[in-house]
Order: sequence, then C-alpha cells, then structure tokens
Amino acid sequence: MVVPCSRNCGSNAILKRPKTGDTLCKTCFFDAFETEVHHTITSGQLFNKGDLVAVAASGGKDSTVLAYVLRLLNKKYNYGLKLVLLSIDEGITGYRDDSLETVKQNRDDYEMPLKVLSYKELYGWTMDEIVAQIGKKNNCTFCGVFRRQALDRGASMLKVDRVATGHNADDIAETVLMNILRGDIARLQRCTSIITGGDDGIPRVKPLKYSYEKEIVMYAYFKKLVYFSTECVYAPNAYRGHARTLLKDLEKIRPSAIMDILHSGEKLSIKESIKLPERNKCERCQFVSSQAVCKACVLLEGLNKGLPRLGIGKSSKAKRMLEEYAAVNHDNTI
Repeated sequence: MVVPCSRNCGSNAILKRPKTGDTLCKTCFFDAFETEVHHTITSGQLFNKGDLVAVAASGGKDSTVLAYVLRLLNKKYNYGLKLVLLSIDEGITGYRDDSLETVKQNRDDYEMPLKVLSYKELYGWTMDEIVAQIGKKNNCTFCGVFRRQALDRGASMLKVDRVATGHNADDIAETVLMNILRGDIARLQRCTSIITGGDDGIPRVKPLKYSYEKEIVMYAYFKKLVYFSTECVYAPNAYRGHARTLLKDLEKIRPSAIMDILHSGEKLSIKESIKLPERNKCERCQFVSSQAVCKACVLLEGLNKGLPRLGIGKSSKAKRMLEEYAAVNHDNTI
C-alpha cells in the first residue's frame, strides 16, 4: 500500500518515525532529523563560534551519526566549529580493535583529525587484562570510570573547548531508570543535563539528547554511513542491560515512554536539605572527582596492589581495604 509523505511534498513515504508517528519520504526524514538536532544545539547553546570540538568517536552508530551531522550542520549553518575525533581504545580484543578501523574510516570520510588514546598508555592496563583480574561481573565499573576520565584526559591534551558525545534519548532514559533503581541522587540530577562538567572541567555536550535510537539507526542506514554494530563482548553482564530491557518493554506499551522518562528526569528536583557531593579535583591526578581521591585512581591502585575489588562499592570499603593492606605489608617487613 502506497502512503504519501506526511509533509505533502508529493513523494511516497518509506518510513514511519518512531518518535512522532509521521510517515515520511527519505528526503523529508533527513530534513526533520537534522533540523531537530540543529534546534537542540541552538536552543541549548551547546557551542560558541570558533570552538574546537572533540567528537567522542567509538565507531558505533551514535558517534558516527553525530560526527556526520555535526560536520553537515557546521557547514550549513556556519557554526564556525573546528571538529576533531577523539577515540578511546579500552583494549578489548575482537571488539575495540575492529571498531577503531571504522573510526579511521570516519576520519577519512569526514576529513577530521583523529586522536586515539589507550587504557594501556594511560593506566598501564587493558580491559582484557582487567577482566582477567576482576572477572566479568564488575568489569563495566572499571571501563565506565576509566573511559570517562580518558575522555577528559584526551580533551585536555587536545586543548578543546567542548567534547560532544553521542548520548541519545534512549541512553538518557536508561540512565534515569538506573539512577532511580540505585537511589543515586547526585547522578540522577546530572544525567539529564545537556551540558555537563563546565564548572570543573571541559564541558561535555549532547547534541543527540532528544534523538531516538531507532531514528539514529534509520538515519545511518538511509545515508549509508559506515559504522560498527557489534556489541562489546563484556556488555551482556552490564547493569545497564536490565534498564534497557525494561525501557524497551515500556516502549512497546507506550511509544512515548522514552521521552516521558527523559522529561521526568529533567523535572525532578532535590530538597534543599539534601547534601550532594561537591565536585572538585582529585588530589592525585587533578581530574574531576567528588572525593579527595577519584574513583579512577582508587580502581587503579587496587589493580596495581593486587586488590582488584578495591574500588567496587562504597568509598568507606575501599579505605578499609587499603588500611588492612598497609597493616599486612607493615607486619611482613618487621
């Protein structure tokens, strides 16, 4: 059955937008998607003219579409941005080594400089080596903490003004659910912000914040963009997977669930009587932390001292383990 494009452009529709339900032709879908990202950028005041922007590039659909659309909109609307790609190599054999080849293809296709930083050079460990120590149950804790800081380190090396990440509406809705389920008030307040880290580091911005994952996939497919689609070999054990399953189940019942949860997260407020952690700088590495010593440094110390579970759980537990380790080593030297 032939369905006309909802925009009355005279063409036949080839898709139905998950976000709005509109039936659109390919050209009108491209225009709608790009216009919405442009609106997100301008209304959120994500960039200033002349900014040097690092696009966090993993080779996946989100970062590939982000790099492509930012390049397109930068030219179309004269943002005046200088764009570079920043990739983090976690050291996951059969996953990241392959996806980095896609990033290099993006570099060539979009004519953007590329900087690759590895966990090995930054921390002395690859994720494969970490998993060999910690197992698969808590490996995402290490990877998430190290990756966030690695992006900060890379941004600092490149002296960029902004870091653009490919977080989409689905990602943020999942994070809202995760933080509610974990009772993480501090992160719940920050996770829906379209700009983060401005006061204590290089700002991170989310141009795809209001873009549905399904539409990002459709955009990449119809534009014939090259991206890496294999899931991380350690991801099936991630807590996020449970939040994702819950979100997809809710979306089947109520298609607007993704945006409803995202907007709910934006509207949540914290009582003034609740004391939230203050974000300062780690006394060791000088990068952002809500503790005297950041999570990355605690995790790294645990790995280097043969205590891989040191940073898992509460900071008080880590402190106690370090005290016990120091006591044992002191006794052994007597």
